Amino acid sequence: MVLPLLVIIYYAFTNAEGEVTIDNFKAFFTSGNTIGTLIYSFVIAFAVTAVCLLIAYPVSYALAVSKAKYRAVLLMLFIIPMWVNFTLRITAVKEILTFVEGSLAFHPFLNTVIGMCYDFLPFMILPIYTSLEKIDVSLVEAAYDLGATGRETFIKVILPLSVPGIISGMTMVFLPSMTNYVVLDMLYNSTYIMGSLIGSYFSAYDWHNGSMISMVLFAIIVVISMITSRFGESDSDERGALL
Repeated sequence: MVLPLLVIIYYAFTNAEGEVTIDNFKAFFTSGNTIGTLIYSFVIAFAVTAVCLLIAYPVSYALAVSKAKYRAVLLMLFIIPMWVNFTLRITAVKEILTFVEGSLAFHPFLNTVIGMCYDFLPFMILPIYTSLEKIDVSLVEAAYDLGATGRETFIKVILPLSVPGIISGMTMVFLPSMTNYVVLDMLYNSTYIMGSLIGSYFSAYDWHNGSMISMVLFAIIVVISMITSRFGESDSDERGALL
């Protein structure tokens, strides 16, 4: 795990002559094209994460409160598509969107969000479902005994206790959404995201700029992971003190 990362670091901080330099990073942060690609990647990642969360939470809640004999079957329905080859799944989505729209060129952003949501939705459902399933039923019963309505119980008990699953699911969806350019290519979205940019540099045998962008993306991922981790820990401590 360490050696390949060291190779990327070496190329990121050197030029074609092997000299140590930070010009690669300067060029990235001063170029309107690369910054635009970064912003577009964030927009797609936020959109995909938000849509997946809006769909996954009700589904996860329904799974968590369903009867045990149906729960395994319903959960399997969301896991089975993950066993199918990724390319075949996106190809199937492309065929459906083509039938509905006629041409995928009309709504490239929407099609990309749909394709990524279809691909990453199980990664949002499973962590949230696991968090909801682990909630102690006695806490919910205590809320009702103390006079809380169903809405109040959900907002003040169930939702806060499921926050770790929400954070985990958002992380698992947001980070891959920034780099999964295969969906864009297959659904005819000509706009680049971070993964597309990295792939284009390596395809042109420009390891220095490709590695540099990989390091930028790696730093972004580390920062996001640290923020979500701290948020999850502080939220857990607060709930523990409250209980």
